[in-house]
Amino acid sequence: MGFDYLFQAGHLERLLAGLWVTARIAFISVFFSAILGTLLGVIMTSKSRVVRLACQLYLEAMRIIPILVLLFIFYFGLATWLDWQLSASGVCIVVFVLWGTAEMGDLVRAAITSIDRHQRDSAYAIGLTQRQALLYVVFPQSLKRVTPGAINLFTRMVKTSSLAALIGVVEVIKVGQQIIENSLLTVPSASLWIYGFIFILYFLICYPLSLLATHLERVWE
Repeated sequence: MGFDYLFQAGHLERLLAGLWVTARIAFISVFFSAILGTLLGVIMTSKSRVVRLACQLYLEAMRIIPILVLLFIFYFGLATWLDWQLSASGVCIVVFVLWGTAEMGDLVRAAITSIDRHQRDSAYAIGLTQRQALLYVVFPQSLKRVTPGAINLFTRMVKTSSLAALIGVVEVIKVGQQIIENSLLTVPSASLWIYGFIFILYFLICYPLSLLATHLERVWE
């Protein structure tokens, strides 16, 4: 029994259903992280030292604390301390958005601050307000510079969504584990075929993002 095993007992359908859960968590997290991270990146360029310090503390906290620890804190800790239970999928989205927002914010901040100061001064000289200069001069150039890093971040978020299995979310990795555990005695090679197929599924999700980054880099050269 080999590749045919994937099509037995509804295994393929279960894996695809798990993939949908993975994709939903990942892409919702990416969507909100892109929006909130962009706003955070702009805020991080504030002239206020207190604002910059608060943003830096948030960024460092998200970088230092392992994502798995955050998942456990939100899923198990909130239930114990606050008697408030989020769904496992909801916890994953919240944690991934918090992490993604911090990382995206730092990418946007770096892109904005990399724009030469004289370009802003030139925008002010022709009568543009600070908001207009940011919108029409800084943002278009920053978008080009932030894209490769952002695409890399989004790909990492898709892959990191596999941690959802550790708090009980029945996503594609969890489904694969269940199938393998139920059939390991009868099909010794089950893990090879199941995890191999899961690898292909992740590749099909992430590779288009890589192609998009390459295409945008060529367009903006």
